[in-house]
Amino acid sequence: MLRPHEGLVIDGFTLGAQLHKGGFATIWDVTHPEIAIPMVMKVPTILDGDDGPTIVGFEVEQMIMPRLSGPHVPRVMGIGDFDAMPYIVAERIDGDSFLKTFARAPLPLSDLIEIMARMVQAVADLHRQQVIHLDLKPENFLQRPSGEMVLVDYGLSRHELLPDLLAEEFQIPMGSYPFIAPEQYLRCRDDPRSDIFALGAMTYVLATGAYPFGKPEKLSGVRRRLWRDPVPPRALRPELPEWLQEIILKALEVDPLRRTQTAAQMAFDLANPGQVKLTDRARKLKRDSLLTVFDRWRVVRRLKKFTLPETLREPRPSVPIIVVAVDLSPEGEKLADQLRAQVRRMLVTEPDARIACVNVIKTARIGIDQMTDASGTHLHVARLVALRHWGEGIDLPEERLTFTVLEGSDPGQVIIDHAAANHVDHIVMGARGHSTTRRYLGSVSAQVVAEAHCSVTVIRRPESRGEEEAGARVS
Repeated sequence: MLRPHEGLVIDGFTLGAQLHKGGFATIWDVTHPEIAIPMVMKVPTILDGDDGPTIVGFEVEQMIMPRLSGPHVPRVMGIGDFDAMPYIVAERIDGDSFLKTFARAPLPLSDLIEIMARMVQAVADLHRQQVIHLDLKPENFLQRPSGEMVLVDYGLSRHELLPDLLAEEFQIPMGSYPFIAPEQYLRCRDDPRSDIFALGAMTYVLATGAYPFGKPEKLSGVRRRLWRDPVPPRALRPELPEWLQEIILKALEVDPLRRTQTAAQMAFDLANPGQVKLTDRARKLKRDSLLTVFDRWRVVRRLKKFTLPETLREPRPSVPIIVVAVDLSPEGEKLADQLRAQVRRMLVTEPDARIACVNVIKTARIGIDQMTDASGTHLHVARLVALRHWGEGIDLPEERLTFTVLEGSDPGQVIIDHAAANHVDHIVMGARGHSTTRRYLGSVSAQVVAEAHCSVTVIRRPESRGEEEAGARVS
């Protein structure tokens, strides 16, 4: 796989100077002879070892960003495959992030309201496009010369109509600890109100110069916000109006049902302070008593999940999702044609279906020091490239064909969990030839058939001359 460097030419794009180097990606100035606007290229930093979440996060960006439009998101000019060098080329947004602005907090009230109104409007536009950002923070907001805020960095985001690839990597809460919502601590990734909480936390910083929950570096510090309320903003800055404290504290409610329900409503409140309904939150000048906090702790300490809003719980028109579990081992490759043929047959009867191709790396057999080959290619990347090559025989547009490499010690359970998390309707997979080991210890396909909460089709190769391909469909 190519490594980015100044002067590299790939797909017509020429890399210039490196503009930024972060822990997960590098940003490069880039030009193209047929594109006149200034552009940047983002390339993930893939190191030796277990970089699965980094790779999957970049896949998420590659899936989501081309589907976005409007002034509040960068326009995407090109996407690079993992078989050469993964990248995203987007228009360059001049100017720094808003991190420097937050460093000057507290801001004058007029500046604070203007900045937050534009930030909230950008998030409202993103939500209208069925995307939850899940990592809102000052450095992920840029500003166009025309004034619109632009949201960047979609590596942790969730698109409502696409598989949540990060669900399999989500072993710990992901996001920026000063801003993530309590439900994100509980590993919830499907609630737009998580972004409302982050907007409330950023408004609190601009209003007071302090962080509502400090800057925790450990999960224990994040967990506390399930029961501990912040110091009311007006206790730190008495001249703040009650209506602004109402907006901030409502956005920071622990239970999402008690929060402002949409970014559009928060934008309206900031633009129309006279119409903000004041409650006890607006007049509050002290944190809740220790007795109140203790009672709240007793309720939430065993909480696993908050209630979703009605709009997300209502039944939606269903588009079938078919997972194809592809075995990329030499023995599994013998089933490649049969699997593709089965998928094509299913698309005849389900022409609108989405096909999610998956492969599983069995981590129990592979140590971190074995995750790269002799050429330095990461195993996750190699599997992803091979999976994409397998899928070339399925004639579907990009938005209906996805590729995911999963990891786990139990491949069958990994496939079952992935199917459940993404509300899969059907699983198609191959079964290896018969053997004494399989007979006595069982097989991945048998496990999936027995335990999956959806129908399963198992494809087997003929065992002898004249034997026809066998397919077992189980509901």
